[in-house]
Amino acid sequence: MIHPIPPGTRDVLPDEMRELRRLNRRLIEVFEDAGYGEVATPAIEYDEVLSRGDRPSSASPYRFFDENGNLLALRSDMTVPIARLVATRFADAPLPLRLCYLASAYRAVLPQRGEMREFVQAGIELIGEPGPSGTAEVIGVLEAALDAAGLDRAVIGLGDADLYRGLLTEFGVEGEQRDAVLDRLATHDLVGLETTLEAAGIGATAAETCVALSQLRGGSEVLDRARELGGEAVERTATRLQETYETLVARGTADRVQIDFGLLRDLGYYSGAIFEVYDPAVGHVLGGGGRYDDFLAGFGLDLPAAGFSLYLERVHVAQMEEESRRRERAAADV
Repeated sequence: MIHPIPPGTRDVLPDEMRELRRLNRRLIEVFEDAGYGEVATPAIEYDEVLSRGDRPSSASPYRFFDENGNLLALRSDMTVPIARLVATRFADAPLPLRLCYLASAYRAVLPQRGEMREFVQAGIELIGEPGPSGTAEVIGVLEAALDAAGLDRAVIGLGDADLYRGLLTEFGVEGEQRDAVLDRLATHDLVGLETTLEAAGIGATAAETCVALSQLRGGSEVLDRARELGGEAVERTATRLQETYETLVARGTADRVQIDFGLLRDLGYYSGAIFEVYDPAVGHVLGGGGRYDDFLAGFGLDLPAAGFSLYLERVHVAQMEEESRRRERAAADV
């Protein structure tokens, strides 16, 4: 008799479980070696707390009432619960505060997309360290985590969450039209982006600027190419990205980083630097993060913050693919 499980969930059998445990230990060791202490939060939170994530498109779809009529929800990421934890438990702690985690999260799935409803995240949060130095520290830990997982070909795309918000304001695009453009950018839908920009009526030159920026990625040389497109929003973004990139170079952690003006994450609380992780062995984003300097104010703490999370299942698939590739190359060299 077959007893099905919900779409987007899976059983993990012993061999894979052993591999996942090894990967988990390696990542937590990297985080702890960098000075990050592991914490855990409940999978269930009050819905009002999780809703402060300013992420209506992907807020927790799993809500229910407790015995007292309070609305509860399953967390959809770890940044919001850790923001609540910091405000509750570490409001007077010395700064900067370094925390790490390994935890399950839950999101809605789209039919036929093979997305996970339940997945495991591993990541860090750096609270109280502002600007490029804090961003560079987080990216440095991320690079060490990728090395520990054996993902020596993984690339980190570095962008800015405020670029298109500011640019669309300059072009007079607001409200639902603005949100539609941002959604296209977040999903890297170039065809949909061009159609949405045309519908917004911003003019051919402005639309061409948005499309050109969305395809602009590479080393530090792309900063000057972006500035040639003009505009205050582009200049602000290029200046911030240059400061962060130069800090990474000074720390010797820029080799994996690619500046990406088309990058936009779908988490509303990000501000300033954002990043995503890609590996050529798989077709999925392995994780990402960025700065969320204004977010903790919603919990009563006006502190700068940055962090990242990795999707463990995707990292594991990439790890297996990379190991297989290395074995094939070794056999070919014999």
